[in-house]
Amino acid sequence: MEFHPLITKFIKFGIVGASGMVVHFGVLYLFKEVVGLNPFLANTIGFVTAATTNYILNRIWTFRSQEKQVAVEYLKFILVSVIGLGVNNGTMWITGKLLPDWFNDWRFYLIWVFAVGVTTLWNFFGNMLFTFRKKQ
Repeated sequence: MEFHPLITKFIKFGIVGASGMVVHFGVLYLFKEVVGLNPFLANTIGFVTAATTNYILNRIWTFRSQEKQVAVEYLKFILVSVIGLGVNNGTMWITGKLLPDWFNDWRFYLIWVFAVGVTTLWNFFGNMLFTFRKKQ
């Protein structure tokens, strides 16, 4: 069965994103639970770490970029990711305000998973249309 190229890219992006979630969650957990940092700071560190690994995998596999200016492309990816971080933290903050009892125990991580879902849509379309856009 053959999928539309956009669907194939989204599936690949999702697989890369899933690996990024593991990285993000591991770093988030380490810095929040072990080091004791503020949840938003721990989330930021996890997000940036995952964004970097995701850039490498998406460049090679999802979008098969041949861009010679790797640093420029990486900075575009990071820009989309930083905006995505705002989307992610904003979603977590709003959800935490709506469900305040959830924000300080294990349910915090359910809020995080929801925020990751919202952020995934932003990151996919932002990167497809901006970072990895094919030059005409």
